[in-house]
Amino acid sequence: MITVALAGKPNAGKSTLYTAATMADVDVANYPFTTIDANRGVTHVRTECPCLDREERCGAENCRDGKRYVPVELLDVAGLVPGAHEGKGLGNQFLDELTNADVILNVVDASGGTDAEGEPVPVGSHDPLEDVDFIEREMDLWLAGIIDRNWESVERKSRSPDFDLEEALTDLLTGFGATAADVTAVLRSVEYPADPFKWADADRERLARSLRRRTKPIVVVANKADVAPQEHIDRLREETDQPVVFAAADGELGLRRAAEAGIVAYDPGDPDFEIVDDDAVSESQREGLEGIRDVMDAFEGTGVQTALNTAVYDRLDRFTAYPVQDAAKWTDARGNVLPDAFLLRAGATPKDLAYAVHSDIGEGYLHAIDARSSRRIGEDHELSEGDVIKIVSTAGP
Repeated sequence: MITVALAGKPNAGKSTLYTAATMADVDVANYPFTTIDANRGVTHVRTECPCLDREERCGAENCRDGKRYVPVELLDVAGLVPGAHEGKGLGNQFLDELTNADVILNVVDASGGTDAEGEPVPVGSHDPLEDVDFIEREMDLWLAGIIDRNWESVERKSRSPDFDLEEALTDLLTGFGATAADVTAVLRSVEYPADPFKWADADRERLARSLRRRTKPIVVVANKADVAPQEHIDRLREETDQPVVFAAADGELGLRRAAEAGIVAYDPGDPDFEIVDDDAVSESQREGLEGIRDVMDAFEGTGVQTALNTAVYDRLDRFTAYPVQDAAKWTDARGNVLPDAFLLRAGATPKDLAYAVHSDIGEGYLHAIDARSSRRIGEDHELSEGDVIKIVSTAGP
């Protein structure tokens, strides 16, 4: 399962966003280091279900009237403060947790109402762009420190006549989630000495920065956008080189709780909501809901679902495919319509989907059928968003 991590300084709203996205109970408070141990939960990205192309909705567990929700893991860890790479605050614990993340949501307080340490200050008095930059810088310095501390082992290996720098660095960096392909691509994108003994600190820092950008892509979530000065909104839009999503996590949390209580009709990612029973809503509740609606009008939603979708579908370049056993009915062996959805990398083939279902299915792969067209497709055929595929395998039923 894809892992999305929430990064940011204390009190930026990470735990509120986590609660809104997972509906899990965690501590949410207006002081630094509310989160001590990492919280792990399941949230979802949203896409259109292929059942929209049929007369009836599929009724799958994660489909709401054609809105398909595909599970991903969400990780919320302790907040970062300047100097985290040196262990300040809970920095080492936080950064260690990030090693298994596939993509990072950098949650910043767009309102400027908290300082670099996460302490409350007057709204607008802190520059949120500083928080965008320092998170990336701390991650880069932390990884550079790991490389530096283990560099002697690379130097020792270089004395062997069979020494391969890319292989040595791959061994060093696999714990960070880097593959051999990642290391090769990064080394080819930057200049570096062939002899490890000639590497300087700047070379290792450049390697760390390039590798982090490749293996831990970032989406900036400008939280508390509903109370942010317009100047902050404009600068975050114009002066950030990462994708920026404006969000109001507390608004999303309020809507999800109201939907659970039957007060509103709302699905995560909807651009609006509907009050189900006007008579059952108090005046204060109505005012609160209308305030959330104003935010949604300004930012095309609360931003929480948009942030998750941007992280997975855009930054990780994933798409959703649906394996079935009956190509005509789009069902599994039990007659369930479109029961499963898999997030695959761009360029994935039917055989990749087979392996995603189960390694045995992949090993026994014979061919595949596009259920929409009822045509057999080749092993090298590139799948795309919303494809419904029947896999024929020796390991199949």
